[in-house]
Amino acid sequence: MSVSLTEDIPLCHSLRRIVFTHEQGVSEEEEVDGLDDDAIHFLAELNGSPVGTARILIKGDTAKIGRVCVLKEARGTQQGQALIRACIDWSRKHGLKRAVLGSQLHALGFYEALGFTAFGQVYDDAGIEHRDMELHL
Repeated sequence: MSVSLTEDIPLCHSLRRIVFTHEQGVSEEEEVDGLDDDAIHFLAELNGSPVGTARILIKGDTAKIGRVCVLKEARGTQQGQALIRACIDWSRKHGLKRAVLGSQLHALGFYEALGFTAFGQVYDDAGIEHRDMELHL
């Protein structure tokens, strides 16, 4: 299991397409938002195969973690936790003070276990209920 920075945006898109578009029904237009060129991308690999990705968009002293996904066959192998920890570590190393993300409601406990706290109201993003979360770095 490893997580590293990547510039292979097409590979990240292919992983996201499997999870968000095929599995969760998010439209390709909503998933590909035009912000990838401005983001820091992470790739999770298991036994040498890509199984997950996440990205960070930086705004001021805040890291916006997003597009976090792990292929179904790799869930339960700590890949999601490794991706989020890599995002947090990178953000701290680069002097950011806060990490935020929009969590699907079913994943709130996953992010809470990593130190995030929910705030604000539930909202719809691409037909899926979300809630914002933050972690002070």
